[in-house]
Amino acid sequence: MDLENQRRVKEITDEYGADNVVVVIGGGEAEAAGLAAETVTAGDPTYAGPLAGVSLGLRVYHAVEPQFKDEVDSDIYEEQIGMMEMVLDVDAIQEEMRSIREQYSNYND
Repeated sequence: MDLENQRRVKEITDEYGADNVVVVIGGGEAEAAGLAAETVTAGDPTYAGPLAGVSLGLRVYHAVEPQFKDEVDSDIYEEQIGMMEMVLDVDAIQEEMRSIREQYSNYND
């Protein structure tokens, strides 16, 4: 997650509160998605950005996860994301996101 997006997420969380913010990630690789998820949950693990040492504890999902997919209009999902599911390793992405949520579940309590 680049520094500008970290800044935006922090500002939005400061303004609306962590209980009112959900982050949806759309990265194409499981490892990158996991790093972004960790950043908005436990803080920037690279200690390079505005979230270095800042544990926001945000709820975070990937756009290909059922938790997100089931909440949006299926026609729009298909139009915007459906084709990507054919080229992404959806299982790896879902596993990585599940792992991050389990690892940092105390941040979401």
